[in-house]
Amino acid sequence: MKKLLKGQTLRWTANPFTIPWADAFSHITHGAVVVENGTILAVGDADKLTASHPDADITDYGDDLILPGFVDTHVHYPQTAIVNSWGKTLVDWLNTFTFPEEMRLADPDYALDIANRYLDLALSNGVTTMCSYATSAPESVTAFMGAAQARGMRAFAGKTCMDRNAPDGLTDTVLRAYDESKSLLNAWHGVDRLSYVITPRFAPTSTPDQLNALGALWAEHPDCLMQTHLSEQPQEIAWVKDLFPDALDYLDVYEQHGLLGDRGLYGHSIHLTEREVASLDDAGAAITHCPTSNTFIGSGLCDVAGLTARGVPVGLGTDTGGGSSFSMLRTMAATYEIAMLRDQTALHPMQLLWSATAGGAQALHVDDKIGTLAAGYEADMVILDLSSTPAIAQRAARANTIWEAVFPTIMMGDDRAVRDVWVSGQKV
Repeated sequence: MKKLLKGQTLRWTANPFTIPWADAFSHITHGAVVVENGTILAVGDADKLTASHPDADITDYGDDLILPGFVDTHVHYPQTAIVNSWGKTLVDWLNTFTFPEEMRLADPDYALDIANRYLDLALSNGVTTMCSYATSAPESVTAFMGAAQARGMRAFAGKTCMDRNAPDGLTDTVLRAYDESKSLLNAWHGVDRLSYVITPRFAPTSTPDQLNALGALWAEHPDCLMQTHLSEQPQEIAWVKDLFPDALDYLDVYEQHGLLGDRGLYGHSIHLTEREVASLDDAGAAITHCPTSNTFIGSGLCDVAGLTARGVPVGLGTDTGGGSSFSMLRTMAATYEIAMLRDQTALHPMQLLWSATAGGAQALHVDDKIGTLAAGYEADMVILDLSSTPAIAQRAARANTIWEAVFPTIMMGDDRAVRDVWVSGQKV
């Protein structure tokens, strides 16, 4: 049935990092979105769309803000149950919390339980699309893809490949990494709204032979994304230098093994050299910025403003469970705070919301399908209550613009601000 959602609407018309933000959006105070068969038919003035679609079922959200669903570009869904474990930096985190928990997901029932729990938490926070690492167990990919498929979601995931510097219960081999990744790719890539992602965890946990095999698989399936980690902490960078002494730098390890390209997603990317930034820019590769994780485990302050000024696509990620929140609102707030701490760059609320929606869609190469409220796009939406708590409401009441109204929700909001979530035209 045709549906008409009334409320304030924000539609992106351009990238607010490449042109003045004031020229990159359209805001309608009394707006509406018309949806049919999982697709947006129209966005515009509520009275005009109501008159032109008299057969539509109406949901009136009043002054609530209708946005595209949030896009989380970097998740470790298997770490859902260990989120906010105390007191470790990157390598200690992996050995103490991550690896023991990920071994549990070889059990298909447990993997499905965690997948369902994660997806429900994500949806409750307005996240309608995510790109997730699974574990090295194929069962963990099957569980996640099946759970996302059952919810009608657009989702990305891949088997995490490791053949060294990890427990025996998680390591695979060069052959298994290639064969199991290819089998899962053939089973899930392009099925409904699902996409497979080739996934070497990071350089220290793969031998050169395994990286070569995954680079070959990517070359055979160039329409797939490839995700990995890059330059998260100084100790990690020094470790990579020891393991790959002939590489120019961390990124060169991936480049030498066929793992640098325009569909590559490079998580964190905090401590980059100028050569690495230039190579990422030349390749058209994307960065996944994970601010709550970067502060929680003490990794550093990513140069989002500098990267976007160079034209490098940057999507936002919660990095659950190294990240400390499932909320993209909290992720946007942390993005703002890190930019201020790094170089006193006050990112505009428009830039933050764009990064959490269209920017993430651009990084995942689905910006022609999601991330924007526009005719022909898939009807994934989040409805934000801009007065969800007394503290937020009293600040929003003084707002003179939509940006003054929405910024308190970005900085102080949580799942209470998420009034409703729509996935493929259905309220969930």
